[in-house]
Amino acid sequence: MTEEFIRLFTTYTADPDSIGRRLGRAVADRSRNDPLIVATATDIALYPGDGRPPTVAGFRLSTRGFKELTAISHLGPAVASLVRLRELGEESWRKSAERLLAEVKAARAANGIELWRDRIAVEAYRGREGEIAGMIDHACAVTVRYLTAALDDEDYLSAETLRRDYLDDGVNSMMVATFFLVSLDISFRITRWFTEQDLDWERAMVVIAGRQGRPTAGVTWNTSSVATMILAASRGRLALDRVYIAPHAPTFPSPKDGDLTEVSALEEDLRTLWCGTRATVELGEVMFNGYPSYAPGAFTLPDVSDPGVTEVSEMPAIHSADDMRALVTRLRVVLEDPRQLLSSCVTDFAAASLAAAGNDPTQVAVPGLNTP
Repeated sequence: MTEEFIRLFTTYTADPDSIGRRLGRAVADRSRNDPLIVATATDIALYPGDGRPPTVAGFRLSTRGFKELTAISHLGPAVASLVRLRELGEESWRKSAERLLAEVKAARAANGIELWRDRIAVEAYRGREGEIAGMIDHACAVTVRYLTAALDDEDYLSAETLRRDYLDDGVNSMMVATFFLVSLDISFRITRWFTEQDLDWERAMVVIAGRQGRPTAGVTWNTSSVATMILAASRGRLALDRVYIAPHAPTFPSPKDGDLTEVSALEEDLRTLWCGTRATVELGEVMFNGYPSYAPGAFTLPDVSDPGVTEVSEMPAIHSADDMRALVTRLRVVLEDPRQLLSSCVTDFAAASLAAAGNDPTQVAVPGLNTP
């Protein structure tokens, strides 16, 4: 390496006292009072600015009903995986099927309106507990019937019978409904929490930090369910270009017993990350005024209402809660498109529906919930 060129290189970047780092710090110094929102895979932290302490809202793993609904939504891919195991000649499919059958029976016995109304008691599901319990009972019953038939005659276990006798018998609808219900609950609580913070959304800085799901997923605005929910909670006041998705950014663990020490410790690094990115963005106007500028535009979703449409490259548009062709197509897309988060196939639709209903979940139609 040529020493003179290395010194020139580090004069602008890759040095704590470089020009680029100085610019980033200058932008950060002017943003000390601006609210910073940082979302990890499980929590959202709000750093209000001006040295005030952060507040944190958990939104995923620690929430009531999440694991119960997720367990049920996994029935479809679990049974499909048994089909694939048999197709691949793996004898282990039978032992796995027997285990799944036993656990489904146990879960079905534990299910009931009292469980959802009195024990799980999710506010966003109030008034729907009987429908949720009924949907789960039906999904378990169909699973028991299908697995029992497959264990009695392994030739029955095939992709054709999976689709015809299992998925089309309410399981597709159940998967849509469970994904929607989880997104409805999280969006409802996030929106209410943000409303309580009385945020200045126009000045808010947002970082979606760390891994959100499988390693390839959720790294763009239109594939991040967390970004979708935060944008919906802002009711259009948060500009898209103030949301940065940073899968390699440092993250904090979920706080325990109200201890925010580790959350507070990351504020400076996360503000520097946002402001350093912003500093580079703002150079565009300084350097290239008069040339077309970049602006995040509206994202057009493909329409699959025409039965002749056989492929999509993005999530299809959902026209209503009854648009099962689009909704089930999304189930397929989140499996096949590695950019997508598996659990967020309807998050945008749930968040938009809730926003349109003034954050009142009782006024939102839940697709698939009443479809046997």
